[in-house]
Amino acid sequence: MQKDQLLTRRRALLAGAVTLGAAVPAGGRGGRVRSGRGVGDLLVHRASPPAAGAPAARRPLRPSEYRLRPLTGYGPPRTVPGRTPVREEPLLKVPDNGRTVVLTFDDGPDPRYTPDILDTLARHEVRAMFFVCGEMAHYNPDLLARMADEGHVVGNHTWSHPLLTSLRRRTIRSEMERTSDVVERHHGTRPEWFRAPYGAWNRAAFELGAELGMEPLAWTVDTLDWTEPGTRTIVGRVEDGAAPGVVVLSHDAGGDRSQSVKALRSYLPHLLDSGYHVTVPRREYV
Repeated sequence: MQKDQLLTRRRALLAGAVTLGAAVPAGGRGGRVRSGRGVGDLLVHRASPPAAGAPAARRPLRPSEYRLRPLTGYGPPRTVPGRTPVREEPLLKVPDNGRTVVLTFDDGPDPRYTPDILDTLARHEVRAMFFVCGEMAHYNPDLLARMADEGHVVGNHTWSHPLLTSLRRRTIRSEMERTSDVVERHHGTRPEWFRAPYGAWNRAAFELGAELGMEPLAWTVDTLDWTEPGTRTIVGRVEDGAAPGVVVLSHDAGGDRSQSVKALRSYLPHLLDSGYHVTVPRREYV
């Protein structure tokens, strides 16, 4: 009951975010819409018409629109000896080491769906990345421990999945730091990767992520599973988008993820049969 109340509260917070205070750089939709906490209801922003002769104001993006804006390219990192580089754009794919595909799951862990995803990954002996929200991880430490035991990589998806571009720097740090702390406590290692909710990145997120020793990872293939488009549609998006080095975005929480669970059971064996190596990235190669 406590976890259901948590998800309900998070949806209510998103539904209240009618006006967004900042836009993101030409980049993207975060894993989920919410990174997806599957925001099924689009928010409508009604602005007053501009005065005669005045340029039309640019309409702020809704949370769900962040997910739909494609991220492009890599930004040159600003490097400091002995520290994680500060990038200007997130990584979108991994180096092609022989038809490698990376599967990522955002918003969990959720005891209703994450165990089924872990079971499927174990059945095919592959590893994946889970970008967890700290508040969900706090209530499901056993799932973090299982991820560690089975060799999966756990990334930082903030504590409560807020829109980072609307937050002050100290709040962003708190969202990231608290999540890294709970991951370290139950997974055994601090996250080396992070993903901004909604794919809404800003300079503070890049800088703070680097200070905490994390690389920013976005995605190449968006399943849009948070829209619940149907299992076959999700499978088709993964199989059509498969290519060496791609990063696939799906969700294991934030709504009804039964389609995501069923889709994984279908497309994972097909990827493997097609000669793809499904694994997790190594920091030293990015």
